Amino acid sequence: MSVTDLTTQAGWMAALAIAALVFAGWRKNARAVPRTPRAEPKVLRPRVPIGIAEATVPLYKRPNIFRRIWAAAASLGIAVVMGAVFAIIVAFSAAYIVITLTDLLKS
Repeated sequence: MSVTDLTTQAGWMAALAIAALVFAGWRKNARAVPRTPRAEPKVLRPRVPIGIAEATVPLYKRPNIFRRIWAAAASLGIAVVMGAVFAIIVAFSAAYIVITLTDLLKS
């Protein structure tokens, strides 16, 4: 199998996948939308007002400096760990793809 054949097959698969997504979007919704009445309802129920309770709340108090520093350090640590994991996944994926494609070219 040549690279041109592989590229052609991949192009066909992408085109068929896009066509399937387009056709899947034209189907009817699973849940019916309720019809809204155009005229006023025949039976009007009396509207009862809803009581609102007013209560005082304490004012916003900013967290102290140590808590803000701890939050910033924890966020930085999580970002570094997640970045390292993402970089490892991308590197292994790229290496696998390169190895697989070079093996295909050799055969």
